[in-house]
Amino acid sequence: MGAGAAGMMCAATAGQRGRRVLLIEHYDKLGEKIRISGGGRCNFTNLLASPANYLSQNPDFCRSALARYTPRDFIALVERHSIAWHEKKLGQLFCDDTALDIIAMLEAECERGGVQWRMPCSVSGVRREGGGFVVDTPMGAVHTESLVIATGGLTVPKIGATPLGYRIAEQFGLKVVPPRPALVPLAFDPEALSRYGDLSGIAIEATVSCNGGCFRENLLFTHRGLSGPAILQISSYWNGGEALSIDLLPDVDAAEWLREERASPAKLDTVLAQRLPRRFAQQWCEAEQASRPMRELDDERLCQIAARLHDWPVLPSGTLGYNKAEVTLGGVDTRELSSKTMAATRVPGLYFVGEVVDVTGHLGGYNFQWAWASGHAAAQWV
Repeated sequence: MGAGAAGMMCAATAGQRGRRVLLIEHYDKLGEKIRISGGGRCNFTNLLASPANYLSQNPDFCRSALARYTPRDFIALVERHSIAWHEKKLGQLFCDDTALDIIAMLEAECERGGVQWRMPCSVSGVRREGGGFVVDTPMGAVHTESLVIATGGLTVPKIGATPLGYRIAEQFGLKVVPPRPALVPLAFDPEALSRYGDLSGIAIEATVSCNGGCFRENLLFTHRGLSGPAILQISSYWNGGEALSIDLLPDVDAAEWLREERASPAKLDTVLAQRLPRRFAQQWCEAEQASRPMRELDDERLCQIAARLHDWPVLPSGTLGYNKAEVTLGGVDTRELSSKTMAATRVPGLYFVGEVVDVTGHLGGYNFQWAWASGHAAAQWV
């Protein structure tokens, strides 16, 4: 159930093992999340993928699947289909042309495995019968020995995301870690928005930290708050109650630099504009009540300002929700599943793969690699 990245990978691999496979997809367009990913070029994996790049309440769970199907395995598949690709940065791999190449590749692999399709086809219910399952659809009931749930998370509901996978897990008595948006822009509170909202489009390279997560990349001001790679990454670690710590000058000893500029007749914001966008420097100095000439700032005040530049606290008011999120954090509790087979340990024949599982990757191709690896793992056992 579910013809996204994990579902198609699982179906194709199981079919090529000789299993009779039916792939059910309720949406009328195939692989939409693949199509829109990576700006339309699909950041299909990351060369650096390791368990350290994934979040889960059971962090060791992902090790087995990731070790058995690596980025190099998927690259080999891509190259067998003559899809040109390139590394952008930080191990991120993209198609040279279009994400549609990856969708066509997965379709071809399913065809090679003799996979049958029902699409678009909704699922009205799932029930246990004998040693297998019955899946009820408007196109008739399906009787099956093994059932793989690859229905994804809640991100981008306008292209078909639903909570069906979580409901099926709960129906069979499996725990679900409460889902929430991840890799998602964060919103300013009203006071911060009134001060910084007009900086939309300005980017700063910064280090952003929260709850053990720490990322150095660009952050981007938007008309609603903060986005950019650093913010999307840290959003997966933000629980809603604590401030982000933002180092605005990660390469600079701010205290030493400001002391060197102490003799300048310029105001602090003019000095900061040497290293930060001018408009931001002006707004930031006003917020910190530091819009004064450098000569009027004593050593104690300069040290306070320097400390603030390296630890600017920002408390978001919330995320921008599932419509703007790239992935869902949480999902089927991995303590209910076998890390070797992806099967529910208490429900023989029931498998969960991909985003519906409580394994969430960092930004940069890691979530696709989890889809390929978890789908491939389940396909060896269904």
